[in-house]
Amino acid sequence: MLAPLVTGLLTGLSLIIAIGAQNAFVLRQGLVREHVGVVVAICAVADAVLIVAGVAGIGTIVERAPVAIDVVRWLGVAFLTWYGVRSLLQARHAGALEAARDRSLTRRSAVVQVTALTFLNPHVYLDTVLLLGSLAAHEGPTGRWWFAAGAAAASLAWFTGLGYGARLLSPLLAKRPAWQVLDVLIGLTMLAIALKLAIT
Repeated sequence: MLAPLVTGLLTGLSLIIAIGAQNAFVLRQGLVREHVGVVVAICAVADAVLIVAGVAGIGTIVERAPVAIDVVRWLGVAFLTWYGVRSLLQARHAGALEAARDRSLTRRSAVVQVTALTFLNPHVYLDTVLLLGSLAAHEGPTGRWWFAAGAAAASLAWFTGLGYGARLLSPLLAKRPAWQVLDVLIGLTMLAIALKLAIT
């Protein structure tokens, strides 16, 4: 069952590596070395649960509930707009990496934010549940679970690498302009995703 496992791994990576709100948040937490473990765990576990749900056939329910997706979409637009504006405002006053650490989040706040960024994005249901679920179905009754295992492993590997590997960029972000650029990029990314959600 190596083939469906590898297929799931590569498919999962292709969907998750794209720059998005969740990845930007994990990157930031990794850079300030704050609550990285819990943030990575939430992202990986959430993806695994959604992948299993899609493979189990729950994607059909999601597909037949457009109203629920619309509610999630507009909540996501509101949250991402708030987060994006906040990041841009922080960029105006940002110092070096040490100053960013001064704006530390409590564990609870980090959990709430990463959970919102994960579940208030309707694309997570369309991509992770529907798309991966339908692709897994082509692998047969047993192969689909190997596919799911590969996709979940891709998620775990990516978020672990992003969260804990971010510290390698710390020397680069020790200077004020670099951290300001990162805050601006995160803010613009969040606003772009919010706009995309609003007009689709």
